[in-house]
Amino acid sequence: MVSWKKLLGIGLAAGMLFSTSVTPVAADPVSILDEITDEETTEDFSEDISYNPMRSNNLSFGSMKISKLSSSEIAIDALTQCHHSCKKVYLYIYLERKVNGSYGTYKYWKFDASNVTKIHKGLRVAVPSGTYYRVRGYHAASDGGEKESTSTLTQGILVK
Repeated sequence: MVSWKKLLGIGLAAGMLFSTSVTPVAADPVSILDEITDEETTEDFSEDISYNPMRSNNLSFGSMKISKLSSSEIAIDALTQCHHSCKKVYLYIYLERKVNGSYGTYKYWKFDASNVTKIHKGLRVAVPSGTYYRVRGYHAASDGGEKESTSTLTQGILVK
């Protein structure tokens, strides 16, 4: 027959062994909410350049870049470039934020100019941290009754 002291000793030893082998792990809340997909990058910047797909007379290309500056600020660099001075040139910038697994427009800016060869904009934007941001662009040029356009879309970058 086993004594109660021996059973108590075995129980205490087993309890101490079990309690020292369990290590609590705290997961990063951002990684749980916003797992990285093909739409995101692990870099602090992303860029997209789109050349006008058709044989164009006016629009040369559009480019869009997003960069993380800090845990609460991003930079956007955007360009619509033409082959020559055009009657009207357009640059639309859409900053998108990932919420609940999907991207939606967070802020936007629309620029146009007459009789220019390009529109270039550099923006610094304060943003809430803890999620991914990307930039979508619309680039167009019209001259002589002909309007040509292209679009750009960067990958999402994590701001935390």
